[in-house]
Amino acid sequence: MSSHYPDPNVPQPDKFVFTPEMMTKAKAHIAKYPTSRQRSAVMPLLDLAQRQEGWLSRAAMDYIAELLEIPPIKVYEVATFYTMYRLRPVGKNHVQLCT
Repeated sequence: MSSHYPDPNVPQPDKFVFTPEMMTKAKAHIAKYPTSRQRSAVMPLLDLAQRQEGWLSRAAMDYIAELLEIPPIKVYEVATFYTMYRLRPVGKNHVQLCT
């Protein structure tokens, strides 16, 4: 099974927070959008969370939703639609092929 699909058997962390370095980057991404459109930063923030942890946990997605002041389901929709987001841990080496 692909790492793109959530696996109910994968233990989820209780908490996620950006490191200070990642938070600086997150704020820079959010600042690129007008106040009423900051939810558009969801994709770059998901990428930052994935780079920090190696995958996207439910806690990370909830954290991003809180940062952007949007319902968590809006973040889940984006994360589950795009295959570039890994919704469960992957091995040390992750190879993807496009066919």
